[in-house]
Amino acid sequence: MKKLIAGCIAALCLVTGAQAAGGGAAWDKFPTEKVTDVTALQNGAKLFVNYCLNCHSAAYMRYNRMRDIGLTEDQIKKNLMFATEKVGDTMKVAMDPASAKEWFGAAPPDLTVIARSRAGPQGSGADYLYTYLRSYHRDPATATGWNNTAFPLVAMPHVLWELQGQQKAVFENVPDAHDPTKIEHRHKGFEPITAGKLSTAEYNNAVGDLVAYLQWMGEPAQNQRVRLGVWVLIFLTGFMALAWRLNASFWKDIK
Repeated sequence: MKKLIAGCIAALCLVTGAQAAGGGAAWDKFPTEKVTDVTALQNGAKLFVNYCLNCHSAAYMRYNRMRDIGLTEDQIKKNLMFATEKVGDTMKVAMDPASAKEWFGAAPPDLTVIARSRAGPQGSGADYLYTYLRSYHRDPATATGWNNTAFPLVAMPHVLWELQGQQKAVFENVPDAHDPTKIEHRHKGFEPITAGKLSTAEYNNAVGDLVAYLQWMGEPAQNQRVRLGVWVLIFLTGFMALAWRLNASFWKDIK
């Protein structure tokens, strides 16, 4: 539990530190219906294993837990396991943390609960991740050649660029709303540079699937918890109606 808490704090510090320093863009709304879509979760798991698990671990998630999103152990072994041979193992990476820190400047955070740890005033952690993974743009002034409007001066390069393509950020200078004498450098939007393997709509949908999986991974029982909560509310409503009728029947002859 101590390691889990430490991992959450490390991930939160790495993400919020750069945003606080540079000021991130407003967050877009994550399509929440994907969290209950088994097909979306399965595609998100595939994207996570192929693009995220090379550097980021999910050390508190076991491969066989993906049976909860409709995958068999055979499917998990054949399609999603590259770093281990045991389906009951946790999703760790072979990269040494010291080497990762030397290469990237900081060890990539564990992503098991990243969606839960990143919630903020602008929205949920899923909203942030959905915005972040769609906000990369080319910036020759950075070491990696990439920057991110949701996470200014991000150290991680754009691992999904082949799917999204390359884009540049467009900014405009506008007077500050509180002080017209000051000029605010505001993000206006993106312009494409080169096309990716996916269209904009297809890429947004893929990112939604990936974020849905990240949110599910942070609490695999969340869908079951929600369904149970609905049944509890239905039971309490029925019990309340029955209790009210019994009470009325008990007191009807008493004046």
